[in-house]
Amino acid sequence: MENILIAIDFSDITAKVIETGAKIAASCGSKLWLIHVAEPDPDFVGFETGPQSKRDWRAKTFREEHRLIQTEANKLSDRGLDVTPLLIQGVTVETIIQEANKLQADLIVLGSHGHNVIYKTFMGSVSEGVLTHAACPVLLVPSKMLNL
Repeated sequence: MENILIAIDFSDITAKVIETGAKIAASCGSKLWLIHVAEPDPDFVGFETGPQSKRDWRAKTFREEHRLIQTEANKLSDRGLDVTPLLIQGVTVETIIQEANKLQADLIVLGSHGHNVIYKTFMGSVSEGVLTHAACPVLLVPSKMLNL
């Protein structure tokens, strides 16, 4: 296994997802790609680029997400793992699938929040979308998993 893509969302399950992918990478000598898909810029009717306050808020959020993913990547690197952090704006499922294909990922690791059917009906499920469209195996880390 050469390339493992770990998709994170900075939720309470992120540490478990990273640790699961890191353990697999360490045992296989795999390259890790740590990806976070940032919210795409919103479309504003009547504005070319949106109100300044919204642009400022998105820029601040994007910088914070960059800091967080770089911190996680540094922790993995300090453990001797070969890791590259990726922060990409886009639609979550499509972006994960595109990057997995581009990187020729052998495995995608992501968390499953275990939302109920009502949430999935209206909001969708990233894990379900990735499972449906991935060209490689997908490992889901459940939110209720015991601590590693």
